[in-house]
Amino acid sequence: MSKPILHAQGITKSFGDQVALAPLDLDMEAGKIVGLLGPNGAGKTTLLRMVTGITKPDRGRLRMWGESHHRGLLSRMGYLPEERGLYKSMRVAEQVLYFATLRGMTRPEAERDLKQWFERLEVEGWWNREVADLSKGMAQKIQFIATVLHRPELLILDEPFSGLDPINAALVRDQMLRLVKEEGTTLVLSTHNMGSVEALCDEVVLLHKGQKILSGPTDEVRESARQGRVQVVVHGNLMAFVAELGARAELLHSSTEGDRHTLDLTLPEAWGMPAFLAWAVQHVEVLEARPVRLSMEEVFVQTVESVGA
Repeated sequence: MSKPILHAQGITKSFGDQVALAPLDLDMEAGKIVGLLGPNGAGKTTLLRMVTGITKPDRGRLRMWGESHHRGLLSRMGYLPEERGLYKSMRVAEQVLYFATLRGMTRPEAERDLKQWFERLEVEGWWNREVADLSKGMAQKIQFIATVLHRPELLILDEPFSGLDPINAALVRDQMLRLVKEEGTTLVLSTHNMGSVEALCDEVVLLHKGQKILSGPTDEVRESARQGRVQVVVHGNLMAFVAELGARAELLHSSTEGDRHTLDLTLPEAWGMPAFLAWAVQHVEVLEARPVRLSMEEVFVQTVESVGA
């Protein structure tokens, strides 16, 4: 395993009597897309503001690229906060170029790269337009470009698809993947859009009330949360089968179409799929059987509810 790009050990943050982050340990590996998840007030924004130098931990250790966190590392990051902000009286390109020079790019280098980004996100005609003329979705694309133009090694995006229609969301999503795969960018995605998490994220971290309650590779997290969920399609006497099933397993849902009955079940840990099927075929004809893989939205809700809302 490579050295983590971000290492947090026991970091805490409180605002008066309100605990925003309890002691938190966290590692993020370079070249990954990490989904930072949690209900409103979970501590996500507080963590991101620590990483980007806006605030500091009350206690604990925060290291980036093997160094104790300091402001000199900020030029290696790009941060798109949920609270958007462009200067409405400036022209679009002039504003993005201004941000790029603040982050150390030369004007010719920034202009060259900005033209490429305008082409990638299909905003070529907006170079000399005023920011005040931008729609919400167009402004979102411009701010995304401003965040990535200086080629950050760590890219932090807070609800990056807000205001984007499906076509433009796909454009931005494709560029996020390109940055990770082709340029080795590490991406932290903070979002409530669980579909984006499933489609993009290698790993997830779920915070709740300032604490980390779940983390790991996305596929492993979804499989672990499955907790014996299976779906079977059977032919036979449904009522008799359910009666035989009794307390052996939990019946979550059933539906019937013609002579086919579909059942969603939760099997106890001691009764795996092979043993269940060996029992089931003695009572009905089993037409199909498969484990049920939970969506990230189901994992999110199930995990948060298990620790108490």
